Amino acid sequence: MDFRSPVGYFPSFLVLFTVISSSKAVVSTSTRDINPPYPKAISDLKEVIVKGLGFQTEDFKISGFDLRDALVGHSVAYEFDVEIDKKVLPFKLLEDVNRWEYVDLPIFRVEEAGNQNGLVEKRKLDDALPVLAPFQLAGPMELWIQDAKDMRISLPHDVDAGVLKKVILADGAIVTVKGARSVSLRHPLDLPLPLNQTNNGFASGLLTLAEQLRHASRVQGAPLLSLRIVGPTSLAVPSTSSPSPANKLKLKRLAPGLVELSSPTKTEAMKALTTIDLQEGATALLTPKHFTTMWPVTSVNGSNPNLLGLETLLSSVLGPKSKENGSFRLLKADVSAQTFMKIGFGVEKNLKGGDVSDWAGFPEWRTKPETLRMHFEVLAKIDGDKVIPERVVQVNPVVVEDTIAPNVLLQNKTMSTTPIVHPPLSAFDL
Repeated sequence: MDFRSPVGYFPSFLVLFTVISSSKAVVSTSTRDINPPYPKAISDLKEVIVKGLGFQTEDFKISGFDLRDALVGHSVAYEFDVEIDKKVLPFKLLEDVNRWEYVDLPIFRVEEAGNQNGLVEKRKLDDALPVLAPFQLAGPMELWIQDAKDMRISLPHDVDAGVLKKVILADGAIVTVKGARSVSLRHPLDLPLPLNQTNNGFASGLLTLAEQLRHASRVQGAPLLSLRIVGPTSLAVPSTSSPSPANKLKLKRLAPGLVELSSPTKTEAMKALTTIDLQEGATALLTPKHFTTMWPVTSVNGSNPNLLGLETLLSSVLGPKSKENGSFRLLKADVSAQTFMKIGFGVEKNLKGGDVSDWAGFPEWRTKPETLRMHFEVLAKIDGDKVIPERVVQVNPVVVEDTIAPNVLLQNKTMSTTPIVHPPLSAFDL
């Protein structure tokens, strides 16, 4: 049984991007103590999985979900909704989880009656949420800040601009965004076709689309590209080795909670792109290099593997239309840092003697067990105080080698009746 997010069915070629490795972890052995009481998040997860797998009869028994075996890791999810010929195609791509580790998250703890530390635990959970690696954005565009009270601006020194809900980046203004948990598109975009194929290791088609959008945004009165940023965020001028006017931005207050950032010299500002120092522990979002950059995320270059793979995916989805004149619509684009958990559990099924299919491939000489045990592993996304299952796969436990008693191998013969065999002499014997 495969649990998937509401974005829908994944085509087979998405395997190139869905790089979360399937684990061969084994469910806790029976030598462990009985599982402690489940927290509410894990109880809800178990209930959803049991219903999804159809284990609702008395012939099945569920075991496991031991939080001592739960592994936690961080990844980046890319979600897109593309409309082609009035058909909406949802996609979800996941980066690899670089490291799985045992983490005692607050949602893994059983709530006690009269617990007064709920607010403290929630703050600890908020502090442990992953963030995107720093990235650069270039105008003209507008940024809507969801956590406005936690917004910081550095030009290059910190500026007290009050509670900022909206920031407009003028043409030529470049900022480094740090601390964001997700970035999403606020309004749909109509993208022109044809889409050029990848050329010389660069995503030429997506770069062309981005450049066309940039020129369209420069037209007087044209709507600006609008993005929403979630999480305590800071906007800073990209750091360079030598100070120059291009390293500074001018702040203009347009209304309460609304400011505009502009660059004194547009040309020099576009040349001020530098490598970003990633914060330790930040989830890798984009790899900044000095090749052909893509607007508005100027920290992305055309040879980025994620960008190349995305263009290949888009070309496959569009098919022949990718080479024809026309357009398609990008309804949704969301990039977010997420926390995933994987945990094992077991299913025990009562076998019936008349069911021959249960004994397919089973040696005739072995005693037929009365129960069949299956092992599964669930990959789930941690969303606040909820654990949402993404995928459930069956895993193979450690294979136990069969051992046979010597009397069975010798067909119950005694040593006195066993013939004595003298091996030939070796020239190397003394």
